[in-house]
Amino acid sequence: MTKKIAVIGAGLMGAGIAQVSAQAGYEVVLRDVTDAALERAQSGIRASYEKFVAKGRMSAEDAEAALGRLSVSTELDAVADADLIVEAVFEKIEIKQEVFRQLDAVAKDGAVLASNTSALPITQIAAVTNRPEAVVGTHFFSPVPLMQLCELVRGYKTSDETLATARAFAEGVGKTCIVVNRDVAGFVTTRLITALTTEAVRLYEAGVATAEDIDIACKLGFGHAMGPLATIDLTGVDIMRNATSNIYEETKDEKFAPPELLNRMVTAGDLGRKSGKGFYTYE
Repeated sequence: MTKKIAVIGAGLMGAGIAQVSAQAGYEVVLRDVTDAALERAQSGIRASYEKFVAKGRMSAEDAEAALGRLSVSTELDAVADADLIVEAVFEKIEIKQEVFRQLDAVAKDGAVLASNTSALPITQIAAVTNRPEAVVGTHFFSPVPLMQLCELVRGYKTSDETLATARAFAEGVGKTCIVVNRDVAGFVTTRLITALTTEAVRLYEAGVATAEDIDIACKLGFGHAMGPLATIDLTGVDIMRNATSNIYEETKDEKFAPPELLNRMVTAGDLGRKSGKGFYTYE
């Protein structure tokens, strides 16, 4: 039975996963390499809980109890006794593989090692460990406290028990799960959104329509909560460019090739909301 969760990486996704885990009653340790990153994450989690309290979605007592279940550390050994460890670092295969090599060395026997990747094959990540059967994909969506979906991804050797543990955890923090039985690059959701967003970028790049009108078309025409270009800004232009590149490298399918505009925006530092400018400008 999963009692303690560890999260590796205190960025937007890692902090969100830690937040919902602590709120659901798990003991949580959040690990990052710098104190500054951990302090930002803790501040953001507290602010998010305060908003939930103000809106009547949780009590002040429950918020304080959840914060009490959350600890932080810059030491990797702090995750050694966790039942399930979720990696949420930068979306690059070499970085994730190095994290999993380290986790394989410190995690206890029987621990499940999960990756929050949105596009990278789990089999490639699991291959650097001595326990590939214990490695699984748990693709949460941003912002984690509000988005209901979790995409569970089997690697080639992921065991049924590992998948069941990951499902129980994701459902335990309030998510609805879908299962990807073959870890093709991009899985289900990222392949779908990448096909849409790359075409939206190409339409914008060619001057066919404004960013606003392309997004309005998808919201009102297809019932999407957010348009594809606003979604790229929220996710991060660099993150979306890397996701499309990963899928294209594996499939060689031209529809997944990153549009030139994405590459130029990344080079220029226009990364979306986090930089203040992407397809839209943010204060």
